[in-house]
Amino acid sequence: MKTHYGTYGGQYVAETLMKPLADMAVAYDEAKADPAFKREFDEILRDYVGRESPLTVCRRLSAHLGGAQIVLKREDLNHTGAHKVNNTIGQALLARRMGKKRLIAETGAGMHGVATATVAALFGMPCEVYMGAIDVKRQAPNVARMEMLGAKVHAVEEGSATLKDAMNEAIRDWVTNCDDTFYVIGTVAGPAPYPEMVRDFQSVIGVEARRQCLEKFGRLPDQAIACVGGGSNAMGLFAGFIDDADVRLVGVEAGGKGLATGEHAASINGGRLGVLHGAKTMLLQTDDGNILDTYSVSAGLDYPGVGPEHCHLHDTGRAEYSVINDDEAVAAFDALCRFEGIIPALESSHALAEAIKRAPSLPKDTILLVNLSGRGDKDMENIMKWKESRRSASGSSAKSEG
Repeated sequence: MKTHYGTYGGQYVAETLMKPLADMAVAYDEAKADPAFKREFDEILRDYVGRESPLTVCRRLSAHLGGAQIVLKREDLNHTGAHKVNNTIGQALLARRMGKKRLIAETGAGMHGVATATVAALFGMPCEVYMGAIDVKRQAPNVARMEMLGAKVHAVEEGSATLKDAMNEAIRDWVTNCDDTFYVIGTVAGPAPYPEMVRDFQSVIGVEARRQCLEKFGRLPDQAIACVGGGSNAMGLFAGFIDDADVRLVGVEAGGKGLATGEHAASINGGRLGVLHGAKTMLLQTDDGNILDTYSVSAGLDYPGVGPEHCHLHDTGRAEYSVINDDEAVAAFDALCRFEGIIPALESSHALAEAIKRAPSLPKDTILLVNLSGRGDKDMENIMKWKESRRSASGSSAKSEG
């Protein structure tokens, strides 16, 4: 089991959870060495999820920008509409292998909750999902999907009522019920072995993309770009190219209303070292170590920490981490809709926005590979409300100036 990435990672948890984590690590090491486990995992990804997901060249958008070629890895086409299901299938298989009877999960944008509820239904296991009350309201379609699939959704009112608080409640549940319950963490955060395990289950993204680029273009992409909240879709993409020094790895954090405002969720660019949810990582926190409230138009990136391996990749210089604000993300959302007929998740729109920024100044034979981690059906009401609030603010400003 890999417990640390440089200074980051570890297991900062209650004594109650040390044995469940140790048991999980042993079970996962055994599962990795078992060809039957990998065979079943691959079979479900193929026959149930619909993998492999294709590459799509954004011809009209790239021509409009006049520079590099933007290529999408289409995780939005997976069953459930995002990359999350790759990981939930792997963890559900491990839970069954360990004899666990019940699944729990945290969720922000709702896609991990939907993916966990989906595999729980597939494997015939009860499922409970913790979701911040604010996210329950702004991601109502996914709440309905989870409930339709048989999961019980808990709206968490404590704290900022977003992803951080949902994860706190899920951990409390796990501490109380660890004998029969498996906690399906949705990202590469949390105590070991979760960062390694989630990355491994998501590495199918990068492994596929690497081979597909060689087949389609005869070479690797120049840059691999993905959004980063906790960072699972990014680590999944990066895993395929981590040993290819010529491929630049680019993580994109949520800048919200701008770093200077303090209303953002950019833990690497705006945080400091601390401990959250069982791991040492970069956090948005006060001088006294209190966790700050975060903000992003995207519920799935609205988290005050980040996976420990991302922090290590940043420190070593193997990956770079930029910041995209709400305005830029929504503009990228609109651009992909209008130029390519694809409605992206707001999370993925941050990665796309970074590619849109970079493309015009790069040669036309440059390939920018963007992980389109999910589809945007869940975001339609949120986008409309956000645009309406901007129009109202603009109207109020014009009146005051007049």
